[in-house]
Amino acid sequence: EVQLQAYGGGLVQTGGSLRLSCAASGLTIDDYAIGWFRRAPGQKREAVSTISPSDGSRFYATSVKGRFTISSDSAKGMVYLQMNNLKPTDSAVYYCAAGGYSVIAATGRRTEAPEVEYDYWGRGTQVTVSS
Repeated sequence: EVQLQAYGGGLVQTGGSLRLSCAASGLTIDDYAIGWFRRAPGQKREAVSTISPSDGSRFYATSVKGRFTISSDSAKGMVYLQMNNLKPTDSAVYYCAAGGYSVIAATGRRTEAPEVEYDYWGRGTQVTVSS
């Protein structure tokens, strides 16, 4: 059974940092691209960042470029999202998801893949940034 577990969220002040972790089991992350998404109250879910662990290619949403860094540890089946200089607009529930070939290809082009292309989703972790 494939499981993705996101954790590491919490409450932080503006300008602070958090590191989110996504633990993948039942799959080999090198065979997928792993994405982080977020949904704020009343908003659509949006892509934040994606990594293709097999070749290290990455995608970042414009809103987080220069502040967030995605990384992976294939041996541990882990993907991380280091979030620095957090803003209140970053407050949301953050999810990780795994997608196959089409997401890998999009990530290689540094572009966003549609959500429907993702095969597996984990439960979210809440990030709240206070002003």
